Amino acid sequence: MDTNRYCKWYPLLVMIAIQFAFATINVLLKKVIEDGLDHLVFITYRLGVATLFLAPVAFFLERKREIKLTYNIVFHLFLNAILGASLTQYLFLLGIQYTSATFSCAFLNMVPVITFIISLPFGLEIVNLKSNSGRAKVIGTLVCIGGATLLTLYKGMPLFNPHLHLPETNESIHAQSVGRLGSILATKKERWASGSLALVAGTILWSSWFIAQSNIGKRYPLQYSSTAIMMFFGSIQSFAFSLFMDRDLSSWILKGKVEIFSVLYAGIVGSGFCFVGMSWCVKKRGPVFTAAFSPIVQIIAAIFDIPFLHEPLHIGSLIGSAIVVVGLYMLLWGKNKDLQNSGDEKGDQEVKMQDLESHPTAVI
Repeated sequence: MDTNRYCKWYPLLVMIAIQFAFATINVLLKKVIEDGLDHLVFITYRLGVATLFLAPVAFFLERKREIKLTYNIVFHLFLNAILGASLTQYLFLLGIQYTSATFSCAFLNMVPVITFIISLPFGLEIVNLKSNSGRAKVIGTLVCIGGATLLTLYKGMPLFNPHLHLPETNESIHAQSVGRLGSILATKKERWASGSLALVAGTILWSSWFIAQSNIGKRYPLQYSSTAIMMFFGSIQSFAFSLFMDRDLSSWILKGKVEIFSVLYAGIVGSGFCFVGMSWCVKKRGPVFTAAFSPIVQIIAAIFDIPFLHEPLHIGSLIGSAIVVVGLYMLLWGKNKDLQNSGDEKGDQEVKMQDLESHPTAVI
């Protein structure tokens, strides 16, 4: 009994660990992109490393499972790679390039709501507004998105200024960044509109991946194998995208230990363990539960940005983070209540079956 109770916390702990890993990858990504590494080159290497890492793991752990890999499943894994690996990441990077990182985060924080809405017609999520769990899920989702929006759009006064130690360098870099952003907004409004459309498409695709993964997990429940195949397709797709966008082969040469470490870490941990973990959580708790943790990446990334990238902590970030945590707690409480209710109903059915077996004459 105690073991089952602790097992209920495993998906929560796994998703928190995944968000920490994603936040670390974001910090590394900022570093290598500033040093000149191409976005699509990074994505291709990342997915390729994930494939090379997961393929032998899947072979040794899942080779004795008698589950056939049909052409239909392969086709769905190919589409899944577009939704979760190649095209979605490209659209988000394109949106960041044409707009701004802060503006793009607002769309990423909408992933839980869009996933929640998409899952309703497929029957993956059931909301009963007359029950406390149903109201908690709806209110928690709205509160979580409200906090994430506040976290993204409102800064407020800084609580402390980490630029005191490096005033001239950081202020000059910040001034140049603001100047470049102002130039883009003033002279290239059409690029801002294109970037916004790319972010909308990327958000819908990423939300759809959670729904599609729920279907794949039921039809082909080999998480390591399915993730390895998906990463393989994603690396091929992103490689084709990169050749279409830029045929300069010199951009494929990694420079320095930081870029090599970033690619290996993002591939093995980010696209390897994290996607396997998310697939497992989708199977255990559903797509909405897994997508609900998306805004936490921004909170953790902000914590990492303060000591490593010397970013200031604003009061808006602190308040928004607190609201996100409250909304996430409400959503998870509602999901846990649904899980308990389904368990109670299953237990009642088992008791009835035992009664019928012990008293067969009762049905005559």
